[in-house]
Amino acid sequence: MHVNAWTKFLQIVLSFGVALAMLAPTTANAQSSPPLDDATEAAIEKWAKYFDRSVLSEEERIEELRWFAQAAAPFRGRRIKSVAEDIKTHYWESEVLTQAFEEITGIRVDHEVIGEGSLVERMAEQQRTGRILYDIYVNDADMVGTHLRSQGVVNLSEYMTGEGEPFTNPGLDLDDFLNLEFGQDYNGDQLQLPDQQFANLYWFRYDWFTRPDIQAQFKAEYGYDLGVPLNWAAYEDIADFFTGRKIDGRTVYGHLDYGKKSPSLGWRFTDAWLSIAGVGDIGLPNGEPVDEWGIRVEDNIPVGASIERGGAVNGPAAVYALDKYVEWLTLYAPPEARNWRWVDAGPQAARGDIAQRIFQYVTWLSDDAFHQAGSPVVDDQGKPLWRVAPTPHGRYWDPGMKVGYQDAGSWTIPRNVRGQRRAMAWLWAQFAVSKTVTLEKFLVGGTPVRKSTVFADYVTERQDEWGGLIEFYRSDARKEWTDTGPNVPDYPTLSALWWPNIAHAIDGEVSPQQAMDAIAQAMDDAMAEMRMARYSPRLAPLRSADYWLAQPGAPKPSRARPKPETISYDELLAQWVGAGGQDAP
Repeated sequence: MHVNAWTKFLQIVLSFGVALAMLAPTTANAQSSPPLDDATEAAIEKWAKYFDRSVLSEEERIEELRWFAQAAAPFRGRRIKSVAEDIKTHYWESEVLTQAFEEITGIRVDHEVIGEGSLVERMAEQQRTGRILYDIYVNDADMVGTHLRSQGVVNLSEYMTGEGEPFTNPGLDLDDFLNLEFGQDYNGDQLQLPDQQFANLYWFRYDWFTRPDIQAQFKAEYGYDLGVPLNWAAYEDIADFFTGRKIDGRTVYGHLDYGKKSPSLGWRFTDAWLSIAGVGDIGLPNGEPVDEWGIRVEDNIPVGASIERGGAVNGPAAVYALDKYVEWLTLYAPPEARNWRWVDAGPQAARGDIAQRIFQYVTWLSDDAFHQAGSPVVDDQGKPLWRVAPTPHGRYWDPGMKVGYQDAGSWTIPRNVRGQRRAMAWLWAQFAVSKTVTLEKFLVGGTPVRKSTVFADYVTERQDEWGGLIEFYRSDARKEWTDTGPNVPDYPTLSALWWPNIAHAIDGEVSPQQAMDAIAQAMDDAMAEMRMARYSPRLAPLRSADYWLAQPGAPKPSRARPKPETISYDELLAQWVGAGGQDAP
């Protein structure tokens, strides 16, 4: 080779080597595990003692926290931004966990807590504009269908085994998570990692339901035993029975809900209310081919929401779901409930005049009013007078369908967050769900994500403090409560179509049928305009409603009111306990 050519070749090789070194300095530093200074070691010991309510021993906590400090060594003094919705769990993360993380890793996290609607809007804006608003979001796994189609978020499965391997906690233990599937795409790749999780369950006053005088009065009026309602027919009877009745000197209500015109009014429906009514098809975690939003999906491609395209958004079951919602809100709930949002209604059951609630997000049960002595829903020993049970299902529900909804706020990294910022965001997410801290986080916010949390000895010794919630999470029954799933192609766009139309029905401006017709048409119109990177919607040809109603499954023709059914809570609890234990770590 000519001398000049050889010189050029060496220069290219050297330049390439320098470039490679510049691309991967963080990996080399993370793998080298430099010794920690005295201040960091002191912080590790301090926080290991602070998180003494943990599934790990103090020695194990120190080991895990030391790993975080060593992995984060290249980033000390740096800063990232994260965001989450406004529930108790995330306020605690913002006030406590960020301090612990900074003292241990040297990374400062600005963990902002905002309304869920605003969070979804900002994530959509970041993906649309490419401008980095946050490095990581706690975003509901309900958006996984959007993420897998837009290809707008980091594939965590690929990241953990590739670029992010040096920054992936050896103790992350994915098998310990309760519902990883909520944040997975059709191939089982993890796009989102659960940070907090809470179910929608039936809530009721166990002390009232078990009083002999009240039981006798109910049996005399309705001809069957007062108990946990298994279907909406029984729930309706119980709501009618309690509303206006005086118990211990108070006039009570048989139902609790909310009706304020706001985005949360839409969640009241898209959070599986249609599925609970029986709108979709059989299948777990979501109905196939029609899911609980009423969207028909074929080969992962949404083909329609309206009944004329094989969807079920405006079919008889969906109209029934809206009709009962409006009817119960009007007849059986406190009048002021029409002006509440979900955040307003959640704690109201603790005020002492509510007999039952069909749709209780259990995160609100972490409020002190549900546990502190002196509360009207707590006895003299500080034990709850309330219990939680399975969500009663509507007349169109069939065995094999999902029973209820679980919300899984999940760590989600936008694809435009790269390099060191991505690594720092991933370290922060893992810290917030580490075994060191997750038991304490559950005790604060009531939103478990790990099996080891709900099976912890500390929880076992105190499980009667949660009114059946621990038995629920320990049983296989929890697998029948799922999130929205991957079929909704653009969650921000489609969810925005619900609440204005539902509000019109509440105000009596349109009928339930007219409201659902409007939503179905708007969803079809929106999907027709979508151009997604993968599995983009492709609308099916229009056919008559009669054609689709004659086909098996959803959409389903009209059904009559079934016989009301109830079960005693103790019998139900025995079923839960009998179905539990398979997933114990």
